[in-house]
Amino acid sequence: MSHPSTRSLEYGPIFSWSKQHDGMIYTSGHAAVGVDDLKFSYGDFVHEARVTFQNLRRTLEKAGSGLDKVLKLTCYMTDLGNFGLFNQVYTEFFDVENPPVRTCVEVRRLPYDFKLEVEVVAHT
Repeated sequence: MSHPSTRSLEYGPIFSWSKQHDGMIYTSGHAAVGVDDLKFSYGDFVHEARVTFQNLRRTLEKAGSGLDKVLKLTCYMTDLGNFGLFNQVYTEFFDVENPPVRTCVEVRRLPYDFKLEVEVVAHT
C-alpha cells in the first residue's frame, strides 16, 4: 500500500503517550508518528524504526526519563524478516553491552499500516 510521506491523525490521539506510577513510566505503542505534531513519517523499515525510537526518546524525556532507563520493550513488526534491520537500528539507540529485555513479535497489520510499533517500560 502506498502512503503519502506525511499524514496526521484525523481526530488526535485517544490515548496518552505515557503514564507514570511509582517511579515507572509505561508508554503507549509508538510508531513513526511525531509525538508533538502527530505527523506520520512513512518510509522503509529502517526509516520507520529510527523515527519510532526518536519518538520514544522524546516521550521518555518529557516524562523525566530517557532511553538509557528503559527496562523492557515490546516490539511488533509486520515482517520478522526485518529482524536483522531492527537489531541494526536498535544498536543506535540502546547499549548493546547491557540492553533492556525485549520481546519481538510478528503481527499481520498495525494501525495506519506502519511496519513497526514499540512500547516500553522505563524508570525515572
